[in-house]
Amino acid sequence: MTPDEVTQAATALFQAEQSGVQTGLLSLQFPDMTMDDAYGVQAAYVALKQALGCKRIGWKIGLTSRAMQDALKIETPDSGVLLDDMLFQTGSTIPAGRFIQPRVEAEIAFVMKSPLSGADCTREDIVNATDYVTPALEILDTRILRRDPETGQTRIITDTISDNAANAGIVLGAERHAIDAHDLRWTGAIVARNGTVEETGLGAGVLNDPVTSVLWLARRMAGYGQSIKPGDIVLSGSFIRPLEAPPGSEITADYGPFGTVSITFS
Repeated sequence: MTPDEVTQAATALFQAEQSGVQTGLLSLQFPDMTMDDAYGVQAAYVALKQALGCKRIGWKIGLTSRAMQDALKIETPDSGVLLDDMLFQTGSTIPAGRFIQPRVEAEIAFVMKSPLSGADCTREDIVNATDYVTPALEILDTRILRRDPETGQTRIITDTISDNAANAGIVLGAERHAIDAHDLRWTGAIVARNGTVEETGLGAGVLNDPVTSVLWLARRMAGYGQSIKPGDIVLSGSFIRPLEAPPGSEITADYGPFGTVSITFS
């Protein structure tokens, strides 16, 4: 993609978020778009948000489950940027109209105390750099259409990456745990909407270990001149299917001894 095309795509995403009207599939408009192009669009979109005063607070990792990778016909996760206007406290209510088509995923969030980057990062580096882990919900939104109405084509990986990995919000639980206080592979959640259990899952659904997911991010960032900073929140990836959250939904994720996190959509 040319610099002008990257700017055009990022502006379309930004305008879609501001207006609440989704833009068309970028993969149709720019069929030769590469994953590097898509990350360039994502960076340009984030820069437009930062120009409004938003601050980066961390990173999200997506497409960490085999089911989601198979659905998009890829073999690698993706990542996006967390901004401060995306952060909600557990028990909060999302105002009507804040999102276009929100969905919710259950995840384990890492909060970092030391910087991380480089292709030579190890699992031990991730463990040592983690301040604490906490239950979290990720709110997904789609500034790009999920399916083109004329061709029937669905979003592909370049659409998802461009759209900041479909990230729109993060809800953190109140509990803080040392990274070795729980076996994160066996840490899971029972996720309910309006009191009805909809999904369950375990941390092992995230690349067999959520720590591996954060390691993937640290190594990937080396190729883009990026790094994880002290204080950053890292969403390690969902271990449930995305749960639709129409108006009136109360989503609660019960992680047992790990904690509980909830959000309501008005």
